[in-house]
Amino acid sequence: MQRQWNSNHAAFLACLALSVGIWWHPLAATWQHATRSEGHTYILLIVPLSLTLIYLKRKEVTPVPGTNRWTGAVLLGLALLLSICIAWNPWRLTASESLSASIFSLVVWWIGGVIACFGMGIFRSHLFPVCFLFLIVPLPERALHWTTVFLQHQSAWAASVLFQLIGVPVTRDGVVLSIPGLTIQVAEECSSIRSSTVLVVVTLILAYLFLKTPWRRIVLVAATIPMSILKNAIRIFIIAELGTRVNPSFLHGSLHRQGGIVFLVLAVLVMVLLLWLLRRGELQSASVGPERLSQLRSSDEAL
Repeated sequence: MQRQWNSNHAAFLACLALSVGIWWHPLAATWQHATRSEGHTYILLIVPLSLTLIYLKRKEVTPVPGTNRWTGAVLLGLALLLSICIAWNPWRLTASESLSASIFSLVVWWIGGVIACFGMGIFRSHLFPVCFLFLIVPLPERALHWTTVFLQHQSAWAASVLFQLIGVPVTRDGVVLSIPGLTIQVAEECSSIRSSTVLVVVTLILAYLFLKTPWRRIVLVAATIPMSILKNAIRIFIIAELGTRVNPSFLHGSLHRQGGIVFLVLAVLVMVLLLWLLRRGELQSASVGPERLSQLRSSDEAL
């Protein structure tokens, strides 16, 4: 048993090494995207977080004899076939779309390797950490641009609402806000795309670790969208108010250039609070079941 388990590990390492050789250029391009593009910074977190989750769950997994070699082999073959088709490019994909498709095929290869080397049981026990690797697939330029524009417009709208709530006259023209003494344009760099994607990644991990019911996990992750918009709107609002009422240097200071991390931490704290509320409701629902069953048994005995 132990010998088979060790041989499976050796086979999987060989599978990983082969994948690095086949997908070397897409991997290098993805690394460049992650280190140079604000919209892809979150990719740097995915593999370390996935490995950490697998390590944390290692004691809960019992090695299962046998493998699903045919299922794994099919996935490995499909990944390789997709990689060849992407290189041939019969669909006339753009460079960014080809990169996304290539990394997608690489993750399929890794999943096929897990199933072929360790079996479907191990794959199912590590379903989230393994499928979490799909997040290393970089967003194509069109999808990234659409997301950035969405965050720009919604952040500008939310910021205008905040100004109105405190009685500051404000007019909005798309992503341009005008208040007395200041005109603000919510540019692409101010869309908070980097902190928003990091917030989504962190929330996914929290939902997986601390919630059990699917709908509560969905609620928590879905809340990252309005939270991303709100945190950026608050940032725009605070910087504008400080710049017009306290000191104009706030409009170009460190809070404007590097303050994203502060508002990201605040957003994560709000998500943790929401997580606590959802988890509390989950635990209460779990305790109601046994209590109700006990009451029914008591009533049956009384009868």
